[in-house]
Amino acid sequence: MIEKSLKYRFIEFVFKSIGKLSHKNRLRLGAGLSWLFPKLAKRRTHIVRTNLRLCFPEVDDVQLETWVKRNIRLTTQSFIDRGVLWYGSTQKIHEIAQLKGFENLQTLLDTQESIIILAPHFIGLDTAATALSIRLKEACTMYKSQRDPSMDDIIRKGRGRFNKIHLLSRKDGFRGLVRFLKKGIPLYYLPDMDFGRNESIFVPFFNIQAATLPSTAQIAKMFNAKVTPIVTYLDIDTGIYHIEQLPALENFPGEDSIEEATARVNRLLEEWIRKDPAQYYWVHRRFKTRPEGEAGFY
Repeated sequence: MIEKSLKYRFIEFVFKSIGKLSHKNRLRLGAGLSWLFPKLAKRRTHIVRTNLRLCFPEVDDVQLETWVKRNIRLTTQSFIDRGVLWYGSTQKIHEIAQLKGFENLQTLLDTQESIIILAPHFIGLDTAATALSIRLKEACTMYKSQRDPSMDDIIRKGRGRFNKIHLLSRKDGFRGLVRFLKKGIPLYYLPDMDFGRNESIFVPFFNIQAATLPSTAQIAKMFNAKVTPIVTYLDIDTGIYHIEQLPALENFPGEDSIEEATARVNRLLEEWIRKDPAQYYWVHRRFKTRPEGEAGFY
């Protein structure tokens, strides 16, 4: 069994140990690991730098490198903080995850409408999910299996730690969502990864044609679902994640085409990112898939 493997027990031990650290010590650990990150993960650092340069061509090199360094610091911290989310006490989670605007989601829950919680890839994505899972009796989300079975099992258990959280495989597509959305069970949905040409359409993101999942608009239209965004900000000085559940988008997708509605989501995401560019998860290759005939960026 996976749980009895040496690798599983070691990974679990590490995250459990992190979950027991004081705020000061977990921040010290994050600072130390972020110093190592550029040395051990040169390719990922290159991806962060490339993404920021593509999206903010107007900034000078000094500002760019400041964002790169800060983004690596935030990303590293968010990774080790999973130890708190998956194994720390509920009290400690509440101390590091401050959620406001939950009433925007509660209003939709009270009317039993189909709900999409739009969760872009900000640094605090996992923290926001855990903060909601503590408060929601039931929810569902899409999940991409990890290559490593031990890590996959730990992540699945961590994300389903509180209440009733359904982790749906992307392979199931819309079929796995139908029964939950019809019951008014909210879907925590990540709209902004590049899943390749077959699943995406090209719409602008920071004035660059980006392969983007049209699913947010498709699901909203199919189920007449309300879309309520959630955004996060990690204050690295205090180690506190500030999470805001925003009001549902008005008239979405309305009369817009799927392409227009998807582009609207990207424009909103740009607005949120511009407030603090280092808070976005730039380590993923957001512009990996290019239009036919266009050279790659990475």
